[in-house]
Amino acid sequence: MYGLANKILQDMIVARHGEDKWDAIREKSGVQETFFVSMGCYPDETTYRIVGAASEMLGMPAEDVLFQFGEYWILVAEQNYDEMLEFAGKDLVAILDSVDDIHARATLIFPEMRPPSFRCSDLTAESFRLHYRSVRQGLAPFVEGLIAGLGQRAATPVDIRHDKRRAEGDDHDEFVVQYKHA
Repeated sequence: MYGLANKILQDMIVARHGEDKWDAIREKSGVQETFFVSMGCYPDETTYRIVGAASEMLGMPAEDVLFQFGEYWILVAEQNYDEMLEFAGKDLVAILDSVDDIHARATLIFPEMRPPSFRCSDLTAESFRLHYRSVRQGLAPFVEGLIAGLGQRAATPVDIRHDKRRAEGDDHDEFVVQYKHA
């Protein structure tokens, strides 16, 4: 995984829980790095170890840490990449449908990137199904956080149901997202 992900995870922990808590989480995780180079490559295990240590030290399930990480990711994207998000689309479905294109462009900058894939189907005026495929296991709660963060960004309340789970034998994760236009 590129360091950008670990850097944003670190920033979230520091912003919400303080530098001392980050230092304790980093130490517990066994991660030696005191900062992450955004374009540097790190083993996926580094991120998983940080999430595991944060779960234990913050007293919350790893799924909640990942969900908050997904929401925070959108906040960072909005602050640093707002033009790209605006270009991606104005509403939730348009943005999610353009994520694969954004990832395709990102692989030009991050050549070793192994991005997930997102596809929307079963569109109605107030719901859609999001198909999420990734080579990485266990990040579905992060995706739920991304969806929730995008909903907040678009002032669109969302209700997310994790309908199919790769962890339970399905070939990919699927979410049913219900929303109301603001």
